[in-house]
Amino acid sequence: MVVCGDDGLAHRLAAELRGVYGEQVTLVVPPNERTVRPPVVGRARAASAALLDRVVNATVGRGPGAPGGNGSGGGNGEPPRGERLLETVEPSEAVLAEAGVEQAVALALVYEDDETNIRAALTARRLNPRLRLVLRLYNRRLGQHIEELLDQAATLAGNDAAAGDASTVVLSDADTAAPALAATAVAGTSKVVQTDELLLRAVERPPPAPGQVADPGLCTLALLSATSSDPAGADGSEGSGEQGPRLLPDPAEVAAATGRGTVVLEQVSYSAGAPLATGRGVAGVPPFASLFSRRLRWSLAGMIGCVVALAVALSVVTGIHPLSAFYLTLLDMFAIDDPAIGKSLGRQILQLLSGLVGLLMLPVLLAAVLEALGTFRTASALRKPPRGLGGHVVLLGLGKIGTRVLTRLRELHIPVVCVESDPEARGLAVARRLRVPVVLGDVTQEGVLEAAKIHRAHALMAVTSADTTNLEAVLYARSVRPDLRVVLRLYDDDFATAVYRTLRAAHPHAQTRSRSVTHLAAPAFAGAMLGRQILGAIPVERRVLLFAVVDVGGHPQLEGRTVQDAFRAGAWRVLALEGRPDVDERHVLRAEDRVLLAATRRGLAELLGRRGAPGRPGGPTGEGL
Repeated sequence: MVVCGDDGLAHRLAAELRGVYGEQVTLVVPPNERTVRPPVVGRARAASAALLDRVVNATVGRGPGAPGGNGSGGGNGEPPRGERLLETVEPSEAVLAEAGVEQAVALALVYEDDETNIRAALTARRLNPRLRLVLRLYNRRLGQHIEELLDQAATLAGNDAAAGDASTVVLSDADTAAPALAATAVAGTSKVVQTDELLLRAVERPPPAPGQVADPGLCTLALLSATSSDPAGADGSEGSGEQGPRLLPDPAEVAAATGRGTVVLEQVSYSAGAPLATGRGVAGVPPFASLFSRRLRWSLAGMIGCVVALAVALSVVTGIHPLSAFYLTLLDMFAIDDPAIGKSLGRQILQLLSGLVGLLMLPVLLAAVLEALGTFRTASALRKPPRGLGGHVVLLGLGKIGTRVLTRLRELHIPVVCVESDPEARGLAVARRLRVPVVLGDVTQEGVLEAAKIHRAHALMAVTSADTTNLEAVLYARSVRPDLRVVLRLYDDDFATAVYRTLRAAHPHAQTRSRSVTHLAAPAFAGAMLGRQILGAIPVERRVLLFAVVDVGGHPQLEGRTVQDAFRAGAWRVLALEGRPDVDERHVLRAEDRVLLAATRRGLAELLGRRGAPGRPGGPTGEGL
């Protein structure tokens, strides 16, 4: 396996392939990685100091099986098993050939620049038509076209992509992590996994009261850590045995567990094409209700009421038809009717009142025209938070991750207020299209969070690219609202754990979560390199549970077994079959079936018969983030 990248995702992906699945990995990174602190990945931190020494192997052309390149060390300065490092500015054809792309099984291109990934993918496809490609692209529409182009090139070169796993997979770390980040910030919503036929969500439920039986939903995905309610606990990050979270427990474990919350799976209805929010305009046109202010709408309603009342009174006084009375009232209002000289006293009084109402209506009509013009003029501008806004989510940062999180929150019909310091940020166009209020300003400056109504917010999501900015914003928000739910995006895992524990201890009655985008995205990229379709990954405390679509054929653990017998506690569980909305536990899985699985990372590795089976010496012991 070859991994090329220029940020933390490349390191985490290489560690995922090497530590969980036991693959031989060649990691290609820029030379300036010497000055960048690589992320901490599980228990392989002791080997991080030896990563750069492996450039010697690349220089002399030694492969993974050379001395020092395929050892089992890692705890004493020796290179981890099956890893090789190349340092280069860009993945040119010579570099890809040196990395062994012509003999590799899969190549992951996870540079932050889409153009770099596309250029390298085209080169790699020419070098090895049978190579499984995994690309990291932010532009989803372009990614679809590139995927079709590369698959077509592989087919024409003699590699039938339809005969096995897809030869090209385009993923986005933002799309993979955004649902989990958005779900973490909102109570009552949960992690969602969508397939072509159904929509599933994982819901966290507290322990049932004595004498009550909890609803198991479709199935129980996890038993939460016994320390999850402890303010000083690590939310399962260091739990073990019965104290830590248990993924995919069997029914006996669920029945025996008392005082522990659960994560259950539910099926929810889905309506394709549903509007993101009620009252939105169509094709960029603002809704009718937003053209006029509330006070102006009441003024117009009052004027219409006066006209109707005058018309009814004129019909009663003069005895004419109501429609004629309404017509004469309008003529009197606009001063185009003859004076009621020689008419009855009632008619004359009503004419004077109609003229007075007409004078009052002129400024109201003028105000309505000006407000409508102002609304259309500012329809393309950023909205400001309304005065009475409350119960919303304050989202800090509208970069690559923040934009995806914003879209996800609006799909869940959750009110959002964004804070962004860069007036040219890519997410501002999305916020403008979704008519989401935005506060432009540095979140570390006084008054910016107040403008976002942080004192009445439901949650704060700090997803900027700067750890210190996220931490400073959260600490200031907690000083304003000690019980505010906060979600931090932090790069360093040790730093995230320390911040998490401190905030939990200082604010025991508030919910705090720290999430790493690369940690959430790496399992999906690793799964794609191994030829599986990973639909999503959800965090269970500090661990990860994967949802994947797997062909039953070729897997003896599934083929010929019933759905109930195919379940392995702590490893995998069949949730649904393709073409079947309901799962019958007595259904016998056939080779032509495709199933939706919930699995741990090690469970999927064991299911495919890879070298990353549980208990392999030297591998990480947990499913932690």
